Amino acid sequence: MHYVYILHCNDGSYYTGYTTDPARRLKEHNDGVGAKYTRGRVPVSIVHLESYGDRSTAMSREYEIKQLRRAKKEKLVANSETPTVSD
Repeated sequence: MHYVYILHCNDGSYYTGYTTDPARRLKEHNDGVGAKYTRGRVPVSIVHLESYGDRSTAMSREYEIKQLRRAKKEKLVANSETPTVSD
């Protein structure tokens, strides 16, 4: 499976990314070896998670989410179930 996720960072910002293993990726972000953006914003938590059967669709969705303004991202997060992913 391929996943698109939104992280809530310690400073209140959001980060959107792609992975094939959400638990591993969350751990990487919180260990400071994930994206450069999240390194100074730990701890982070996954607040939105979508799964797809192929990489191309997931990557397209990641791009779509990254283009959204903050208000739209907040609405997306508010309307989703809290994912159960832990590092």
